[in-house]
Amino acid sequence: MVKTIALSLMLTGCTAAGGSFCAVEHPIRPTKAEVESLSDASVAAILAHNEKGQRLCGWRP
Repeated sequence: MVKTIALSLMLTGCTAAGGSFCAVEHPIRPTKAEVESLSDASVAAILAHNEKGQRLCGWRP
């Protein structure tokens, strides 16, 4: 029963509409030293995250 309740609470959190991303996420702003050591995949992931934030939350560069 506890597993069922926990699962339903997790699923409810995932399907909450409007603003949940903006409420829990923030822009990723790596330092110059971090940028120099990032892989291309990491740079792409950070860029995608920040672009999503710009679209959904109005983040500014």
